[in-house]
Amino acid sequence: MAESVVSFLVERLGDLLIEEAAQLLGAKKEVKQLQIELKRMQCFLKDADKRLDEEESVKNWVSEIREAAYDVEDVIDNYIVKFASKKGGKIRNSIAHSKELHNLASEIDKIKSRITDLTRSLQTYGITARKEGEGSRILSERQRQLRWSYSHIVEEHIVGFEENIKELMVKLIHEEERCRVVSICGMGGLGKTTLAKTLYHHADIRRHFEAFAWAYISQQCRPRDVWEGILLKLITPSKEEKEEILRMRDEELAKKLYKVQQEKKCLIVIDDIWTSEAWETLFPAFPDETTVGSKILLTTRNRKVALDADQNGFLHEPECLNEEQSWELFQLKAFPRKDKSGFVVEKDMENLGREMVGSCAGLPLAIIVLGGLLATKETVNEWDKVHRNIKLHLARSKESGRQAKLSEVLALSYHELPYQLKPCFLHLSQFPEDFEIPTKKLVRQWVAEGFVSSQDEVEVDERYETMEEVAQGYLHDMINRSMVQVGVKGSTGTIKTCHLHDLMRDLCLSKAKQENFMHIIGSLPSTYSRPTPVSKIRRCAIHLDQNNQDPGLPEYQKNPNLRSLFFFRPKKHRIHNERLLKSVFDKFKLLKVLDLEGIKGLEEKLPEDIGFLVQMRFLSLKKTRIRALPTSLVNLVGLQTLNLQTIDKVSWESTVQVPNILWKMAQLRHLYLPKWCGDVTDNLRLACLSNLQTLVNFPANKCNVRDLLLLTNLRKLVLNDPRHFESFVQIFEPPNKILPYLTSLSLKTDLLSFPDTVVDLRKLLLGCPRLCKLHVEGRIKNIPRDNEFPSSLTKLTLWGSRLVEDPMEALGKLPHLKYLSGWEVFMGKKMTCSRNSFPQLKTLLLRGLSNFEEWKIEEGAMPTLSRLGISDCYKLKMVPDGLRFVTTLREVEIRWMSRAFKSSIEEDGEDFYKVQHVPSIVFLN
Repeated sequence: MAESVVSFLVERLGDLLIEEAAQLLGAKKEVKQLQIELKRMQCFLKDADKRLDEEESVKNWVSEIREAAYDVEDVIDNYIVKFASKKGGKIRNSIAHSKELHNLASEIDKIKSRITDLTRSLQTYGITARKEGEGSRILSERQRQLRWSYSHIVEEHIVGFEENIKELMVKLIHEEERCRVVSICGMGGLGKTTLAKTLYHHADIRRHFEAFAWAYISQQCRPRDVWEGILLKLITPSKEEKEEILRMRDEELAKKLYKVQQEKKCLIVIDDIWTSEAWETLFPAFPDETTVGSKILLTTRNRKVALDADQNGFLHEPECLNEEQSWELFQLKAFPRKDKSGFVVEKDMENLGREMVGSCAGLPLAIIVLGGLLATKETVNEWDKVHRNIKLHLARSKESGRQAKLSEVLALSYHELPYQLKPCFLHLSQFPEDFEIPTKKLVRQWVAEGFVSSQDEVEVDERYETMEEVAQGYLHDMINRSMVQVGVKGSTGTIKTCHLHDLMRDLCLSKAKQENFMHIIGSLPSTYSRPTPVSKIRRCAIHLDQNNQDPGLPEYQKNPNLRSLFFFRPKKHRIHNERLLKSVFDKFKLLKVLDLEGIKGLEEKLPEDIGFLVQMRFLSLKKTRIRALPTSLVNLVGLQTLNLQTIDKVSWESTVQVPNILWKMAQLRHLYLPKWCGDVTDNLRLACLSNLQTLVNFPANKCNVRDLLLLTNLRKLVLNDPRHFESFVQIFEPPNKILPYLTSLSLKTDLLSFPDTVVDLRKLLLGCPRLCKLHVEGRIKNIPRDNEFPSSLTKLTLWGSRLVEDPMEALGKLPHLKYLSGWEVFMGKKMTCSRNSFPQLKTLLLRGLSNFEEWKIEEGAMPTLSRLGISDCYKLKMVPDGLRFVTTLREVEIRWMSRAFKSSIEEDGEDFYKVQHVPSIVFLN
């Protein structure tokens, strides 16, 4: 970790010497000398970081280096903030500042002397220097290829659970089994959740039950949140029904959930419940009899919880994997190329691997993490080094048994992380237990924190790989190592959210405390929440709970050098102490990351004091109730991410007064504007934002649409005003006017009916040659030919197109299309999906085709389709015969269709044979 801190500081000092040269004239020499000394120190830190657990003296030495580096950053940042111009954020160069410059130089010189003395003491510890350049922040090409080649391997491997699955299936789906609760009980890391997930998605389970819900139960169990989440999944409510549920009293909510389970056959998974007391608070919402066959599948580490949940229930306690099962699971992770022809595991590697797997005590989590670690090692020597480290870790362990072995293997996975990934992993300690972490926000925070450098941006495929893409690669690396788990995946397979296994989170919290990396307030045992010393807190995450609405927060308020501040709150919770929130802008002048998402304590206007936070890189006001921005926001010239998607108390949409200052924030990379920008005297100028990659809710009525052509780095663009769709398309005239890197484009509206605006889709596609995702609402005269679509297109949403000709012929030839949604897309009577069409389509949703009567699917069409949705197509009387050839289909959802259509595909219907292979067929009204 110290290596990461020092490496970042070396780069930061280099940037300062360039960007602030005129302002640092009086201290430039000292800054340069300090940079040289830190580079020298860098050469020793790789060896030192790997010996942290061996000797207390080395640990203390590394800690002193880290604190010295932090002190350097504090001294320089405080100087920059203190004398920043309120207009431009640059240091004012005047004679009046000569004394302060002298003090700056003096402070830097003192710290440099500390670092020099520390370097001289290295021989005492036997720490050796590596060759210059070994510690480059850019990953080696081999690591980069490995990381990206296998980032798609996110499914959990199932080994040794075959008999467990068979036994549990009987208890869940056989009518003669009257047990209401089926429990899976065992120690952490045994694979309880993996087993539950396998059952939850099993084809036979999907056919048997009518509705499904999964609830994660953290140690901080909140019954209402659990009930709401389950009910919303079981009934798929409309917007109005959802709002009604959210307004219900607790007893009304429990009663409705209880009734749903009596009316239809439901499977509810209660994952990782800790105490019998938690179950007692939840059980009023669950029937105590199996009237229609609803079941609860429960996972817990506590046997008493399982027994208390249902005395007549079934308790299953899976065993650890045996030697061969362990080796089989390990190989799936350690040798991703194993299935390729000609691959053979070297005998020496196998011997080492089997011995290391034996140290995992048959625990799947330990085996998977070890396999992920060794997947990054290609030689026997590298494996032998890991083998020796495992033995060393186990020898030092003060505990024994399976849990101790698991803990040591997890600790080794952190120990073996490349140094640039360690702060990224520790950064995950901010999130509450079982929190679904949005990956886009996460990687942008990593960039804002400085964990990724601009020096990491390298040219790939005739363009530069952005810092965000590098950070995304870091996340994929940790996923492949099984240190981070995939949460929700998008419709095209992208990773939307991720999370930590609770044991991996324990490791993350422990290391974050040890490194004094993150301070947590609320919802954690004091073991993790009290760093030493308190005065050195750099990052703080505040976990609000039902009983802690206005925390005193004395620790973080005493830390003027705080760099990052995160708030997390339960649903329907807000901070009532507005003064407390406003103090953030007054006290913490060095803040770089401020995440206020969902916090409702600030109303109307953001405080003017926001202008003092000139170091800010990431600011999220998402789901707050801010109505206006102050002009002082212009001082945040280094801001990279700004999210202004606030909400209104009544409409849940936002209108925010945005002064015409955004054009001065030249470093902006991701800008999320409110739904509507309030009145401004001049047009909003955005053309200067050449670094902008994301622009959501582009205010076409406030801006010159042609300015978009100057934003050549745009990757994502959202327009929400159909009055300007046509003028947007026109910017691509004359030819060769393009947005060269745009990969995601949305032209959408929240109107009750689709706009009559005619979109020239052909011209649009010519202007956006690299599109992967496209959403268009509005009329389209003609569908372009297949060769006029970008070959990269993976997701296409066409709503209100009202096409006369069948669009399936052209769309079916798109080679990489995975998701297709059409709402009022076609006004004709017959559609045909030809043989070999839609070769990679996974999801097809058709809605509102008012004249649609006949659908032909030829054998060989849509060979990978897994999800089909049909809604509001009243004239369609039967599913196409060709659907029986689509053997990959796993889910069919029928909504608002004729009774005849529904009856035809029910179990006794005349067309049931066409869909009998589909595990889940859901009818909704």
